Amino acid sequence: MTSRQVVLYSRPGCHLCEDAKAVLAQTRARVAFDLQEIDISSDPELFEELKWDIPVIEIDGRTAFKLRVAPEALLERLQR
Repeated sequence: MTSRQVVLYSRPGCHLCEDAKAVLAQTRARVAFDLQEIDISSDPELFEELKWDIPVIEIDGRTAFKLRVAPEALLERLQR
């Protein structure tokens, strides 16, 4: 089985993004997945698209969470 691909869209200074990173780290200790973090402030178009929704977490190319992520919900999504 190939590893799940998780993308976190965030930006510096975002406390919800820091919370999401902590949840991702805790979950990664329980289930393996590849993680890519994208700083939306480095891309003006991406920033305009996501600035009110971050953090955004995608799993295998599909949006799974916006703003907040519950550890149990993330674990469940990754184990599907």
